[in-house]
Amino acid sequence: MTQIVLLGPPGSGKGTQASGLEQRWGLVHISSGDLLRAHVKEGTHLGRRAKPYMDRGDLVPDELILDMMAERMGAPDAQRGFALDGFPRTVAQAEALEARLEAIGQKLDAVVYLHVPEEELLRRLSGRRICPSCNAIYQVDTMPPKVAGICDQCGAALIQRQDEQVEVVRNRLRVYAEQTAPLLEHYRRQGLLHEIDGTIGVENVMAELARLLGGVRQQR
Repeated sequence: MTQIVLLGPPGSGKGTQASGLEQRWGLVHISSGDLLRAHVKEGTHLGRRAKPYMDRGDLVPDELILDMMAERMGAPDAQRGFALDGFPRTVAQAEALEARLEAIGQKLDAVVYLHVPEEELLRRLSGRRICPSCNAIYQVDTMPPKVAGICDQCGAALIQRQDEQVEVVRNRLRVYAEQTAPLLEHYRRQGLLHEIDGTIGVENVMAELARLLGGVRQQR
């Protein structure tokens, strides 16, 4: 079982790479953002509490995140290994994750940081469009739909998420720099951190991840 964390600011490609790892390596993609959005959509107690933070681009408080993530990591499918996307976001969350893994005799194998310059992140996120029906994702500059504003797969009208409007994106990046960047030093001290240039293209990033995971599995 391989357990990794993908770090990087919003728009760095963590979700895309985690989905690729799930398809190619069998690691379950566990996205805190996807889980939170599902709770908001379903109107759960957690979703109602988290929504105001998410709409502003602020971090959702730890107490709303930790139990949700622990429950998902404990699901049967996650026992074959997982790639965490969007969690942990603070050193406190990282320490809580380590404590929960240690309690069941497990630990992280690697932490990967995808580095992308801020202006590229702004371009990626502010140009992203989502299909509210089938969840397909487009980018108006690099991966546009065949018909502007319409999903190729199901024909629904595409939307821009509230947290991907330009000013909210700027705030998300500011919050990331202030509260999440210290994780790099935390994991560097533990010898777990690996850095990959997130601008080299999806397939090249995946190739770098494949080399890393191959080395991790050989060490087991």
